Amino acid sequence: MRPINTDGIIPPLITPFTRNGGVYEDGLKRLIEFQIENGVKGLFICGTYGSGPLMPVEQRKEVAESIVGQVNGRIPVIVHCGTSSADMTIELAKHAEDVGADAVSSVPLFYYSFKEEAVEEFYRQLISSVNLPVFAYNNPARTGFSISANFLNKLANIGLAGVKDSSYSLSLFYEYLNTVEKEDFIFIEGTEALLFPAVAAGAKGCISGLANIFPEPNVEAYEAVRKRLWDKAVELQLTLIRLRTAIHTVETVPCCHAVLKMRGIDVGVPKKPLRPLTEKESVTVKAALEKAGYL
Repeated sequence: MRPINTDGIIPPLITPFTRNGGVYEDGLKRLIEFQIENGVKGLFICGTYGSGPLMPVEQRKEVAESIVGQVNGRIPVIVHCGTSSADMTIELAKHAEDVGADAVSSVPLFYYSFKEEAVEEFYRQLISSVNLPVFAYNNPARTGFSISANFLNKLANIGLAGVKDSSYSLSLFYEYLNTVEKEDFIFIEGTEALLFPAVAAGAKGCISGLANIFPEPNVEAYEAVRKRLWDKAVELQLTLIRLRTAIHTVETVPCCHAVLKMRGIDVGVPKKPLRPLTEKESVTVKAALEKAGYL
């Protein structure tokens, strides 16, 4: 299994769509180049921001293939393959490996209230199905299942490569750091809201939704923490919170589409039933971002 370097900002890339629901390939290419030019160190695709749960399997495969091809090895691509079906998740993971992805990720199976034994068996099957690093995506708000520190340690011992934690709980993230025994395990913080305290404690990457539209302050904040420039890091963390607050006044994924357009990057529209922002919403967000010193 080849190693993966996640040390830096990794946007959970939004997926550009056309108005008829197809993948907007030109918009996707523009977005990828924008991210790479601004210093991100990887892409996490087909997750919550990427509208993975809204896409049929074949469209998720199309997106993965397009992104891996466009990136062409310049930065790592982690393909989120999570679904409510183990078979479907493994199918997506095998496809990701076939097209050249660097790693795969999955939330625990959802909809049914699975016990740890069933979730462990699911990850065991996923890990054994590909020769790629496999990340668990802890997102209890979406799945109804929270990966505890002891359970994560158990998953690490059966071959899990790392975790993307989107619990928004710094105390849980710190429990992970204290509990997992595997030396090369990769801890990734799943929100820019906790970038500073997570990276300072040992996170080897931050998957920042805000980085879809403002990669620059995210990259700068990450580098400030790694260089132990604490005053600068605090200032930048507070900037990220202000920007985050501005975009969370409306639906986040459509907001990313709208703000990227404000920045001169056409990424089409969100996947239905998500809708583009109204003119009023766009004006409100733009004003908030201008007040924060951006746009």
